[in-house]
Amino acid sequence: MPVLTTKRSVIAQVLVCMGCCCGQTERGRPGVPVEFLKSEWRRRGLMKRVQLTISGCLGPCDVPNVALIVVGQETFWLGNLEGSDYQELIDWAVLCKQANRAVGLPKSLGVHEIAPFISHLGCARS
Repeated sequence: MPVLTTKRSVIAQVLVCMGCCCGQTERGRPGVPVEFLKSEWRRRGLMKRVQLTISGCLGPCDVPNVALIVVGQETFWLGNLEGSDYQELIDWAVLCKQANRAVGLPKSLGVHEIAPFISHLGCARS
């Protein structure tokens, strides 16, 4: 079966959760600077190379302010993002655009890496 292709050559995609829990300041969660992210992505011309998607719930809901970064076949889950962490995402996207390839995530974001889904290998199948 042929694989569909697009005209864009996207380096990565950043999905920022704004679902049931993330950014819900009235529930005591840190805010998600959606308008700031969108305006910076536009201002820096990132969308054609590093896609930004403000998403509904990505899960896991026990961790606030989740982002999912997709680079090729790899995924990176981040949680507990707030304040300058979002600027770090922007700076990383700019570096990727400038290098014309994915570069490693900054170590400062590494402390936010989460493993959202536990694999239950060995479960009996019905």
